[in-house]
Amino acid sequence: MTDWQEISGGVTAPKGYRAAGIKAGLKRSGLPDLALIVSDVEAIAAGVSTTSQVRAACVDYCRQRLDEKSSAQAILCNAGQANAATGSQGWTTVLEQAKLVGEGLGISPDAVLVASTGVIGQQIPLPKIAAAMPALVASLSDTGSDQAAQAIVTTDLVTKSIALEAKIGDRPVRIGGIAKGSGMIHPNMATMLSFVTCDAAVSPHLWQQMLSRAADKSFNQITVDGDTSTNDTLLALANGQSRTPAITEPGPEADLLEAMLTEVCIYLAKAIARDGEGATCLIEVQVSGAVDNKAARQVARTVAGSSLVKSAIFGRDPNWGRIAAAAGRAGAHFTQTDLQIKLGDFLMMTGGQPLEFDRPAASDYMKNQAASGNTVTISVSIGSGTGTGKAWGCDLSYDYVKINAEYTT
Repeated sequence: MTDWQEISGGVTAPKGYRAAGIKAGLKRSGLPDLALIVSDVEAIAAGVSTTSQVRAACVDYCRQRLDEKSSAQAILCNAGQANAATGSQGWTTVLEQAKLVGEGLGISPDAVLVASTGVIGQQIPLPKIAAAMPALVASLSDTGSDQAAQAIVTTDLVTKSIALEAKIGDRPVRIGGIAKGSGMIHPNMATMLSFVTCDAAVSPHLWQQMLSRAADKSFNQITVDGDTSTNDTLLALANGQSRTPAITEPGPEADLLEAMLTEVCIYLAKAIARDGEGATCLIEVQVSGAVDNKAARQVARTVAGSSLVKSAIFGRDPNWGRIAAAAGRAGAHFTQTDLQIKLGDFLMMTGGQPLEFDRPAASDYMKNQAASGNTVTISVSIGSGTGTGKAWGCDLSYDYVKINAEYTT
C-alpha cells in the first residue's frame, strides 16, 4: 500500500497552476503545437537535461537560467521545430520566446523556461508564436493539462499524464506531470520532454536533488532505439500553494515527497517506452544480485536497449542467449556461473547453465502480454549482492524503420 493516491488533472492538479495548448501553425499536420504551463506565483524550479554535446538552444537557456536563479513561473513548449543546430539565430529565438511569454503574462522573461521538440536544424517561425501568444494566454485554465499534453507531442501515439496526492501533516500535497517521447529514446536522457508541477514548499537544493535522483530511476532507465537527443528536458516546479510547512531538510516529509516525485517520473518514463515508435509491447528488465544499485541499473539498461533482445521480443522468440550476451557486455562485474534468466515465469538459465523450458508456451507468453497491453518481464540475477535495478524498453518492429525513414519527407 502506498502513501498516495492517483488523481486526475495532470500538471493542473496541484494548486495554483494553469495550462493551455493550442494550434500555432508550427506543425505541418495542423495539430496543436504550442503549450504553456503557468504557476500563479513564482515557484522553486529544478531541471535535468540531455548529456549530448549538440544541444538545442532552449536546453542551454534553461541550464543558464536555473544556474542563475532556481525559480520560475512559466514553461513554454513548442512542437514542430527542435531549435537545435540552429546557430546564433536559435539563441535569439529562445530569448524572444521567453520575452513573448513574459509580455503576455505580465512577468519577467527571466521567470520563463523554454523547451522545444521537432525536427533538428529548423528555425522556429517566431511570427507564428507571436501571433498565437494572446490566444495561448487566454486559453490558460486550471483544467488545461490535457491540452498542454497534446500540444507537446511529435510522433507519439498517445499523450502521457499523471497526478498523485498525499497528505503531509493534515493537508493534501499534489504532484502532476506530462511528458512526450516515442523515438530517439535512450538513457542519459533522450528525446523526451517532461514537465512536473508540485504545490509543496521545498528548498531549491532539496528539490534539485530529488529531481536528479528521480530522473536516474526513471527517464534514465528507458530506451527505445539507442539514440539520445539534442532536446531532452525535465523541468519541475514547486510553488508552495498547498500551504504545508516548508521542507528544507531530509526527513519523513522529504522522503514522501521524493517518493511521489519518483513515482510520477517512473509512470511517465514507462508510458514513453510503451509508446516507442512502432512498438507492440513494453519490456521491463529487472536485475538483482548486483554489487550495488548502479551496477544493477547498468545491466538492466543494456538488456532493455539491446537491438537483438528487442527484435527477439518482437518476433516472440524466447532466445535467452541474447539476454545473456547483453548482460555480459553491460560493464558490471559478475561471474557467469551466477547468471540466472527468467522470461515471465519461465526459468531459462540458472547457475550459468541452460535449462529445458516450454518454448511454445514462452512464445505465447510474449504474444499474450503484447495483445493484452501488458508488460513482457525479463528477470536477470547476477549474484548474491544487494543491488537491484529496473529499466524499461519496447520491442523493435518493422514500423520503427518506416517511421524514421520518412521522418522529414
